[in-house]
Amino acid sequence: MERASPPAFRPPDFDFQESLLPMTQHEAAVEANRCLYCYDAPCMHACPTHIDIPTFIRKISTGNLRGSARTILESNFLGGTCARVCPVQELCEGACVLGADHTPIAIGRLQRYAVDHVQERGVQMFTPAPSTGLKVAVVGSGPAGLSAAAELAKLGHAVTLLEKRELGGGLSTYGIIVLREPVEIALREVEAVKALGVEVRTQSELSDRAGLDALLREYDAVFLGLGLGAVPAIGIPGEEHILDGLAVIEASKMGRPTGIGQRVAVIGAGNTAIDAATVARRMGADTRMVYRRTEAEMTAYRHEYEFALHEGVSFDFLTQPVRVLAENGNVTGLECRRMVLGTPDSSGRPRPEPVPDSEFVIGCDAVISAIGQEKPALALALGLEVEGGYIAVSSSLETSIPGVYAGGDCVRVRGSASTVMAVQDGKIAAAGIHVALAAKVAAD
Repeated sequence: MERASPPAFRPPDFDFQESLLPMTQHEAAVEANRCLYCYDAPCMHACPTHIDIPTFIRKISTGNLRGSARTILESNFLGGTCARVCPVQELCEGACVLGADHTPIAIGRLQRYAVDHVQERGVQMFTPAPSTGLKVAVVGSGPAGLSAAAELAKLGHAVTLLEKRELGGGLSTYGIIVLREPVEIALREVEAVKALGVEVRTQSELSDRAGLDALLREYDAVFLGLGLGAVPAIGIPGEEHILDGLAVIEASKMGRPTGIGQRVAVIGAGNTAIDAATVARRMGADTRMVYRRTEAEMTAYRHEYEFALHEGVSFDFLTQPVRVLAENGNVTGLECRRMVLGTPDSSGRPRPEPVPDSEFVIGCDAVISAIGQEKPALALALGLEVEGGYIAVSSSLETSIPGVYAGGDCVRVRGSASTVMAVQDGKIAAAGIHVALAAKVAAD
């Protein structure tokens, strides 16, 4: 069915473009030739999608960029996004054998170099298998959904991807700051999925069990890539004046007003909080991050923390927000309390405890909260079993409802949520769906 093109977005008009320039041909060749092409390479084991890193780098060194990109995209269909947003310092580059005594290979930048080469030229790397006659619905076009849709389409299944928002791409489009990934890159991968024959229906939302049952009647299997919810409430007076960190990042990507003023306080110390603070700083605001524990307990990656410091973001550790101050609807400050660390809590981190009579005010005209995201509330509405608030799944990522699979942040009850883990979930679920559907056809 013919659908209208997605609405255009206006790129931000401030200093907020990709922080790393693409490699030149010479830079890529020099870097690729530094690789030792290890047997049983540690970098491959460290990559959740198990890209054959030595092979794709060797192909770059010989000038075979199409072959290099194919090696990457066979394992990770969102190789362009992951080249930009993966915590490579913690994964492949962190495992590089050259890292101990030398500089590790710039695997992420080399991956971007190869994938961008083919995607900028519109080269289609894959052809779907002959049609199986089976249909699969994928709900959510974030990394998990796109990955599952691509793998299922390559296997010959007819895939319909349902996205509740105006643009596809999920977190890659709306929630990753432009410094790491511009909107155009995320939309390019949506187009690559469409090129495999996947029908993408935007502004199509699944909201209840009746809707899921309708999908199960129409399709042979359903994959849910629901992501997580909004930033949770903090529970302090004046909270109605607080800006949602994810909403601020989205506005910065879509060219809409962010609500950021001249002095900004950001509550939280995870990677999203770092991103929100970076947005504020790049827009010229004096930016302070407020965290109730210390630097040692931050959930943000070390390199993200150092990046924020380099950007000029300041940090108030052992500081607990207690009230947002406002006059005539305008924020004037964030009242805080000093903390000390006590015994460990359920997370294993030292519990912050208040210091009596230690209240003080941080002057600011905007407060942003980025303290995580709520669990996938839709799971209960769909009648799915949950574990710790996340959707419970089997090893093949099948949920408690037969024929319904799930992946991405909505199932991440253990381990860290990330784009690359969501991509791998999409691959695992697609394989599980393919095996189950083949068995069903054989039984019939």
